[in-house]
Amino acid sequence: MDSLNMHILTLILVAPLVGAALIALLPDRARLPQAIALITAVVTFLFTLHLPAHFVYGQTGFQFIQNIAWITNPNIRYHLGVDGLSLWLVVLTGLLAPIGVLASWKTIQTRSKVFYSLFLVQQTAMLGVFVSLDLMLYYGFWELSLVPMAILIAMFGRTEAGRGISENPGSKAALRFFLYTFIPSAPLLVAILWLYAKTGSFDFEALRSAIYYGKFPAEALCWVAFAFLIAFAVKVPVLGLHGWLPDTFAEAPVAMGMVVAGKLGLYSLIRFHVGLFPVQAKQAAPWLIALAVVGILYGALLALVQKDFWKLLAYATISSLSFCTLGIYGFTLAGLDGSVFQTLNEGVIGAALFVLFGVLYDRFGTSQIAAYGGLAQRTPMLATLFVISSLALIGLPMLNGFIGEFLVLSSTFTGVSKGWAAAGTVGVILSAAYMLTLVQKIFYGPPSGAVTANPMPNTQLDLSLGEKLITYSLATIMLVMGLFPNIWLAGIQSETQETIVWSNLKSWVAPDCVHHKCYVTFRAIPAGGQK
Repeated sequence: MDSLNMHILTLILVAPLVGAALIALLPDRARLPQAIALITAVVTFLFTLHLPAHFVYGQTGFQFIQNIAWITNPNIRYHLGVDGLSLWLVVLTGLLAPIGVLASWKTIQTRSKVFYSLFLVQQTAMLGVFVSLDLMLYYGFWELSLVPMAILIAMFGRTEAGRGISENPGSKAALRFFLYTFIPSAPLLVAILWLYAKTGSFDFEALRSAIYYGKFPAEALCWVAFAFLIAFAVKVPVLGLHGWLPDTFAEAPVAMGMVVAGKLGLYSLIRFHVGLFPVQAKQAAPWLIALAVVGILYGALLALVQKDFWKLLAYATISSLSFCTLGIYGFTLAGLDGSVFQTLNEGVIGAALFVLFGVLYDRFGTSQIAAYGGLAQRTPMLATLFVISSLALIGLPMLNGFIGEFLVLSSTFTGVSKGWAAAGTVGVILSAAYMLTLVQKIFYGPPSGAVTANPMPNTQLDLSLGEKLITYSLATIMLVMGLFPNIWLAGIQSETQETIVWSNLKSWVAPDCVHHKCYVTFRAIPAGGQK
């Protein structure tokens, strides 16, 4: 077991690459690429479940560590590990992989070898971002995650005759996605190299200690922190840097759409912006809190007037992810817990809605909301799962969306600003307005001509066996997360408490003090006794 614990993260990273290589080498016959991709995704997911099963809850710091020399000059190490912040994000990424394969089973009919091999490479890149503790290794996975995504959007983007599009619209969305996310990565690389030039290390903990002990010029450190912030904020996306998201949601394949936004950027903001540069993060916090609250309202208001359900989901995602940004930069323990939990929520609920929207698009060939109506009579299971997912997104108590929003808004009210909390609450009300309106237009009311004229029998129009497996599983997770949130929060809090403590440490800590010992000393001070 000790040997498996030591190598489990490598197994998680390598498994999708092995599957991608098999798909690329074997002939594209029948459903062979899909079968290999599904087996690989399930095996990878099972590997990820080893982490929460053997994670030591309540213990701070990284676990399942693997740290070996890789490149001597520059000093790049193969340094992997997970803590409470990355633990469940790794599991979520593993869960979304088989869901993505099943969601693409019927829709990807041509060039399936290319699709599924790049899809698995994308999984390795995302998992690598969450487990890398060497900044150059992290940067390699960060950049790798952009390439398969852009290629898959360009090659497999949706076309819709109703839009009058004669060429593949995915090319435009892919180019915009790539430019938006790639260009800010150049300053990020420069900032990482500058830190290495000053310390001779890419190691996350070594760099954190050097920054806390004041070994860098304050003005230069502000620019470095800004480079980190912009690169990650684009990937969230934070309001003002979201221009790539609506087109990407509208054109990306379902398997790509469910993973393109949120998780990588939000994790990186917590780990590498707040975690490495707490002083600079606190200086930027008032601006980011304002952008988050405006983003909540902006996304909700635009979602309310959308005529295309992919665009509605895009703006709803902007609103939902803005709650995460609000929780991160409020610098409260409950807010940070809620932010990480809400990130997980977005992955689960977003995946369910992408699959359900994909079913509608597959059956009727349009994403125009006005083309639907009265669909519940013919597709009762689809309507039921859609209502459950919508209520989870709104934040109905007993479902997972409520926990994250409640933690973020309550912590904002008590620890940041009552005004910002009130404005964020308006966003919750607006989310109920646009999601319930969408449900009413698509599933209830008088049947539309497109619904009545569809020749498919009701048994084929409703959810298939694979779609039932996906959506019922995700709905069960939404309910369990809503009823038993401490299963997830127990691991999350072990890291968020450490992040809050580190963010409150000052540069007056003696440079010759070993930072781990200082950290334990600070944690031992009772609440109310901090001096």
